[in-house]
Amino acid sequence: MTLIIMAAGMGSRYGGLKQLDPLGPGGEFLLDYSIYDAIKAGFNKVVFVIKKENLELFRETVGERIEKAIKVEYAFQTIEDIPDNGTIPEGRVKPWGTAHAVYCCRKYVDEPFAVINSDDFYGAEAFKCLAEYLGKTAENSESEKVHRYCMAAYMLKNTLTENGSVSRGVCLDKDGNLTSITEHTKIERLSDGRLINTDENGNIEELDGNLHVSMNCWGFTPEFFGTLEKGLKEFFDINKGEKLNKAEYYLLTAVQDEIDAGSATVKLLETDAKWFGVTYKEDRPKVVEAIRKLIDAGVYPEKLWNMS
Repeated sequence: MTLIIMAAGMGSRYGGLKQLDPLGPGGEFLLDYSIYDAIKAGFNKVVFVIKKENLELFRETVGERIEKAIKVEYAFQTIEDIPDNGTIPEGRVKPWGTAHAVYCCRKYVDEPFAVINSDDFYGAEAFKCLAEYLGKTAENSESEKVHRYCMAAYMLKNTLTENGSVSRGVCLDKDGNLTSITEHTKIERLSDGRLINTDENGNIEELDGNLHVSMNCWGFTPEFFGTLEKGLKEFFDINKGEKLNKAEYYLLTAVQDEIDAGSATVKLLETDAKWFGVTYKEDRPKVVEAIRKLIDAGVYPEKLWNMS
């Protein structure tokens, strides 16, 4: 099984390349802990989706210290890596979104795979659940007409920062299978403990903290790359002119399209784990403290990649 880590973004709210901010006592980044947990769960390859200009930086800071423990590949998310019907509009600089990021990995992955963000901490339970589900579905994936995917589902109340609003995909399900994800772009916890979302028109909605949300922690079979190819072609057919200059093709859009078409099911793998990440610079001390507590509890060693 392969772990794809999306690490091409620059984290504008955080201010810099937050994927490579040392947070552990041995200089570990958040993605180091995800890789460590994934290896223990049975993953044997990691593919980093990065900007081409960051290759040497990633190789020197991450690749060289983990390549003794797991096979490492690098996929470049470039604006030019698009289907034949795509046209790059004048002035377009950034790539085409998270679904495009995964699409850029198609040459490196031909087995069941997971997809995560580089700047989120997911916890060991998430990778165990993904590995178990993908292991069971891999044998039958090619012969089944319906693709079997999965997603680690977190409770909303366990995915918030104290330092600002966050964007989360709120999930609905039927019989444990995902039916829809609705993006809420400004969720925050009020001083009285209530959770609210403010939409683009200023309307406020109170949310239940036990709602399941997506943290971009997915499990797919290789057939998903065909979905992404088809989806990107439709993306370029639909978006034209100035609209194309700003449009992005998101991973949750690709998944939702398959669910709506009846060509895939997505099993929600519930976890009570508490997410943490560095959405804002002010989050950093809390993340360092949380990692320290996990080390003291024996979940992780003091130095993650002590290969001596």
